[in-house]
Parts: sequence; structure tokens; C-alpha cells
Amino acid sequence: MKKWLLIGVGFAIIVIIVLVIGISNLGPMIKKAVNTYGPRLTKTEVHLEDVDVSIFSTEAKLKDFYLGNPKGFKSPDAVKVGSIYVNVDEASVTGETVIIEKIEVVGPQITYEKVRGTDNFKSILNNIEDVVGTEEPSKKQADKETESKKILIRDFVLRDGKVNLATSMLGGKSISAPLPDIHIKDIGTKKGGVSPAKAFEEILEALYNAITSPAVSDVLNQGLRAIGSEIEKGAKRELQSAEESAKREMEEVTDNFKGLFGK
Repeated sequence: MKKWLLIGVGFAIIVIIVLVIGISNLGPMIKKAVNTYGPRLTKTEVHLEDVDVSIFSTEAKLKDFYLGNPKGFKSPDAVKVGSIYVNVDEASVTGETVIIEKIEVVGPQITYEKVRGTDNFKSILNNIEDVVGTEEPSKKQADKETESKKILIRDFVLRDGKVNLATSMLGGKSISAPLPDIHIKDIGTKKGGVSPAKAFEEILEALYNAITSPAVSDVLNQGLRAIGSEIEKGAKRELQSAEESAKREMEEVTDNFKGLFGK
């Protein structure tokens, strides 16, 4: 009995050690995946500053995530997020499909920029669709530790976001609107897991739908009309002031001529 008890305890210790090693590698694995795989997927600058992982709960906090804009757009970034919380099923870390119980994105700052009939998020989505449509990233370039894995996301939440409009029409002014919260469940569940590219595509599509929804666009358009009205009033005031100044100058010239000819 004692012998089997010792074997059982020994086996449990081995399992715990394996899990701890796997979990401790989770932070660097997430950071490496984002910083190397992200730019190839979106064809923009992507950067994640740091990842904190709790060994006992497999909860990770992603710090300072940055998604840049494609070429042709003037704004430096499309998305900036200070904190992203991720809860991973520890038993799945070493498997082919990593199960993510929850991702919570808190307070993202979104920059929405329109250029020549398109916008920055549509361009990023097109880049991702190109990758997804060509059988995911090239297997020659694939990192077997990250890109060959599938992921399953049970719960995705994005909350407390803000959309900032970027356009040359603003004349240095800013217009923003609150972003509706996004809640997606069971990403990849039906297929037993999907590629990171496919999962990110689904999330970005939901984000794009929220950005272009009436809840956001109506507020931004209202802001544009208000700024347009201010610009128009300002232009009228400047024109009126210029006309009054020209009138005064003309009166002074006329008075001078009268003085010269004694009339």
C-alpha cells in the first residue's frame, strides 16, 4: 500500500513539475508569438511589451499591446491597449490545441482613419484574409512552438474602449466616441480549434463591425458636423473682418484724397 502511495505521490509531483515548466514558458511563448507572428499576419507593426503569468492560476496579463497601421495611413497606430487578461486551461498548454478560457481586453484606444475610399481596419482585415486564404502562414517560416498550434477561445470580452477619428478635415481638433462592448463566445469550438490567424480574423471582424456601427458612426458624424459648423462660422468671421478692414482702409484713402484736393 505504501509502495503504491509513494508511486502515486511521485507521479503527481512529476505532473506538477511538467505543468509548472509549461506554464512558466507561457509568458515568453505568448510574447514571442505576438511579436513575430503578428507583423506577418497583419503586415503592420505589432508589439507586446511584456507578459506576467501566475503559475498557480495560469492567468496572464499582457501589457502594452500595440497594433500599427498599414502603409498609406498617417496615424501611427490602429490599436493601443494597456492591459489584456488571459486565462488559459493549464492542461492544454502542452497539447496541439491550446484552450483559452477567457480573454478580456480593457480600455483599448482605437484610431479609425479613412483614406481614399477605404480605412485602416479594412486594410488590416484584407491583409489577414490573404494569410488565411493561403493555407495560413508559410510552413517554411512557421514557428512550430506557436504557429502549428491551434487555439480555442471560450470567451472573448472587449470593454471600455474608445474610437478616435483621424482625418485631415478636423484641422487639429479631435473627435471620439465610446466603443460598444464586444462579447464573443466559443471561437473555434465547432472545429476543435482554429489557427491563430483565423481566431484573430474573427475578433478583428467583430471589432470592425463595432467601429462602423451606428452607435459609433452617428457620434463621429455629429462631431464632424459640429466642427464643420465651427469652421464655417470661423471662416465667415474672418471674411467679415477682412471686409470691414478693407472698407476702413478704403475710407481712409478717400479721406486722404479729399484732403489733397481740398474737397
